[in-house]
Amino acid sequence: MEDTIVAMATAMGEASIHVLRLSGSKAGHILEKCFTPQNRERWSLNENFTLNLGKFYDGYMVLDEVLIGRMLAPSSYTGEDVYEVNCHGGPFVAQRILQACIRHGARLAEPGEFSKRAFLNGKLDLVQAEAVIDLISSRTETSANLALSQLNGGLSDQITNLREEILEILAFIEAGIDFPEDDVETLDRTTLESLINKTLKDISLLLAGSKTGKILRDGLLTVIVGQPNVGKSSLLNALLNEDRAIVTDIPGTTRDEIRESVSVGGILLQLVDTAGICESNDFVERLGIERARKALTTADLILLVVQANLPLTEVEYQILSTYSDKVIVLLNKIDLLQEEQQAVSIYEKGLWIPFSVREHKGFSELEEAIRDRVYQGETVLSTDPLLSNVRQISSLMNCDNALKQSMESLQQGMPWDILSIDIRQALQYVSEITGHNVQESLLEDIFSRFCIGK
Repeated sequence: MEDTIVAMATAMGEASIHVLRLSGSKAGHILEKCFTPQNRERWSLNENFTLNLGKFYDGYMVLDEVLIGRMLAPSSYTGEDVYEVNCHGGPFVAQRILQACIRHGARLAEPGEFSKRAFLNGKLDLVQAEAVIDLISSRTETSANLALSQLNGGLSDQITNLREEILEILAFIEAGIDFPEDDVETLDRTTLESLINKTLKDISLLLAGSKTGKILRDGLLTVIVGQPNVGKSSLLNALLNEDRAIVTDIPGTTRDEIRESVSVGGILLQLVDTAGICESNDFVERLGIERARKALTTADLILLVVQANLPLTEVEYQILSTYSDKVIVLLNKIDLLQEEQQAVSIYEKGLWIPFSVREHKGFSELEEAIRDRVYQGETVLSTDPLLSNVRQISSLMNCDNALKQSMESLQQGMPWDILSIDIRQALQYVSEITGHNVQESLLEDIFSRFCIGK
């Protein structure tokens, strides 16, 4: 924390500009040695939130004409003095400026070190820090909005409120330990039960939204499955809007998994196109079929493509019965049916989606069906403070279990000091989420996933 760190904030390569970031107590001193402002009088005023044009030097050698952004402590991302050097976008120019900063007293930042300093200086909590990673890696508008809502502190506020509720419970118990009076024992236990139940209800509401939050963040592993030549690869190409998979009239064209990602209705689908499931004597095709069957077990969503003008096969019935909770059936090639046959298919099959990849029919219904499965009929906005991170969800579930254990102990008439053990454990778990109480090893793990310069 005493070092001044420097790193590229933009990806190295040819671009219109590059940005280098300096943070630490010596950042201004380093720039005094390397930067000659065009307006020296304004630079010397040490004003905050300014841009200054000038020449960047290494000794007597001019490296580039740059813009320096100045953000002084504590009003900066890291809470320290931060300077951002905007130079021309050649990688050679940026590298020389980086090396000059290091020669004059800075060191190269570690991955995520700027954000780690922001956390340690109280500018971010862990929920917000992890939201930074999610925002950078978001691949849909929905996941980006979710990350922004977490970065703005909505989720942190809810977790902090939970922590304060648990602290209140703990204070209540410790008061009971310090001042035990038999005549108010029954009243105290009733009040304590009410406090714990309220916190359990609040946790339940947060956990209820975590499944949706995780899907919005990570997407759905979506397996496209069906008999050979029913239009699985054509569906993949149509969703991607490109010819990603080879499509022919020859059954068994796809023999291995093809994986791609696409946003459908704001939901990220991790698509897996599989080999057609059937009986085969071809060794390579059988390997592909076996992979298709394995993919079904790990899928979040299964798009079962069946042919509208043919009866269901035994394999299709088996998939429907085994994975009914995560299957959407696409009744493909309805363009091959007569008009009266289409009506029968639509009304008899109920939730099945009449579909035609060739004529691009049924895609809006598929999007609606996917959204219904994610949101389960509830109106959920991506700006709502939803849990989406596995670490955070796991810690909150542990907190929930500890509180439930304390409730069991309370109902069994356990003494106050025994009750306090589970409550303290619950406090530990909820504190891990925002970083009120966290081990150094966890911080290292979280911030090591950041890129250098963030």
